[in-house]
Amino acid sequence: MTNPEELRDEQLVELCRQGERHYFDVLVRRYMEKAFRIAFDFTRNTETAKDLSQDAFLRAFANIKQFDGRSSFYTWFYRIVVNLCLDHARRQQRVGWESLDRITEEPGEHRELADSTFAPDQQAIASEAKRRVDQTLETMPNKQRTAFLLRNHQGLSIADVAKVMKTTEGTVRVYLHRAVAALRQSLLELV
Repeated sequence: MTNPEELRDEQLVELCRQGERHYFDVLVRRYMEKAFRIAFDFTRNTETAKDLSQDAFLRAFANIKQFDGRSSFYTWFYRIVVNLCLDHARRQQRVGWESLDRITEEPGEHRELADSTFAPDQQAIASEAKRRVDQTLETMPNKQRTAFLLRNHQGLSIADVAKVMKTTEGTVRVYLHRAVAALRQSLLELV
């Protein structure tokens, strides 16, 4: 018998659809970290990201029989994650972005983000650049932010971003162009 970990997503989905629901565990293990990272990129809150990614798996599990195979499981599932994140953002009236310093630090742990060989003025510029990027991402329209995060933080191809967002590749390119232009404009005065 084949090891379930070696099965393709489509095979696992088909087994789940046939009532072999325990195969869904393989899909959870396969996409758990990526789902969390997407949710975290949107919320910048570890607990909320855990909740949203778990909700996405529950929703995918509950609706596995509705998966029609027109897209890959990967695309279908990421669409669920992104939609949950966007719904959460709408409920919160905005997506909260914490500084990278607070996100990466554990209690009692300090991580140096800037190279200590930088002069104080360079550290100040780097800190201001990071603050402006965070602020720009926070105020960016949801579709631009979604495209930017999926492409640049998750490493999805433009085709996959288009599938997740249920739009065309050309539209994704426009969102990406606008997002980059907004980020570039926010950093222009620092140069």
